[in-house]
Amino acid sequence: MRKKKEKEKNLTGALEELFLVKEESSTDEAYGYYPFNRPIAEYIRNGVVCIDKPSGPTSHEVVVWVRKILEVSKTGHAGTLDPKVTGVLPILIENATKLVKFLQTSDKEYVALMRLHSDASEKSIKKAFELFKGKIYQRPPLKSAVKKRIRIREIHEIEILEIEGRDVLFKVRCEAGTYIRKLCSDLGEIIGTGAHMQELRRTKTGVFKEDDAFTLHELLDAFRIFQETRDETFVREIIQPMEIAVRNLKKIIIKDTAVDAICHGADLSARGICFIQKDIEKGDIVAIFTLKNEIVALGRSLASATEILKARSGIMVETDRVIMERGIYPKAWKS
Repeated sequence: MRKKKEKEKNLTGALEELFLVKEESSTDEAYGYYPFNRPIAEYIRNGVVCIDKPSGPTSHEVVVWVRKILEVSKTGHAGTLDPKVTGVLPILIENATKLVKFLQTSDKEYVALMRLHSDASEKSIKKAFELFKGKIYQRPPLKSAVKKRIRIREIHEIEILEIEGRDVLFKVRCEAGTYIRKLCSDLGEIIGTGAHMQELRRTKTGVFKEDDAFTLHELLDAFRIFQETRDETFVREIIQPMEIAVRNLKKIIIKDTAVDAICHGADLSARGICFIQKDIEKGDIVAIFTLKNEIVALGRSLASATEILKARSGIMVETDRVIMERGIYPKAWKS
């Protein structure tokens, strides 16, 4: 129970520490659900499961297997992994697939094994790696599905973990859309030996890490136990509420009376806001939450937190993507 409460709190953080209070309000327990308290059917269809993808199948095949295991109609993944690549593959279920586009653009972290084509000194290898910090130019490889034009991608961190002969093990945290296979090839050119990627594992995508990942077999076992015994424990451990996926986004918490209007595509006005995260700046992408920690929509803030706090009226957030389904909260607006 304590672990569950800690997870619930982590969806939005501690209000007193992170948020400014615009207007106090209460939530009606008759509508909506705290994410971890959703009935199991709603919990699954508004959930995300982080799969530890094995070597061999495509990302699409893994997505289909999850769909069949859980007996749902729709699943989507957050960032393709090549068949031989292993690691973190978040898969969103039914209503949660509305977050796919957002998660696909989140930063990624990998551990890669690069093999040099001839011998090189440790000094020259380390010197080359230093050149690949920050913004780099990349042309996608021939086998990729995107246009083969030069693109700028940012390497946030790159660290050599081990050098053994011609094998270089390294960790890299990078912008989405960075090709690690091409990164190895480019590193080889700078080192002067040529190189190729031997192995690759994704260790993080967005907020999801290796520690959050489960195998397909574990998911299958958990769901079978649920079907046979109605014990939801293991399913709820493996599948997480979709709100977990956006826990790093800046947040605005709204009144119950504003929820259904947002679900119908309305922009968020100042009068619908209860709490504002302190560090919101004009132009930031923000997540709009209910007082029960349910995600309603993603939007773009039209003002800073202090400006929103002072505003008595007017549109404060332009709604970009509605996540919550209509009709969960009562209509409190005139059509």
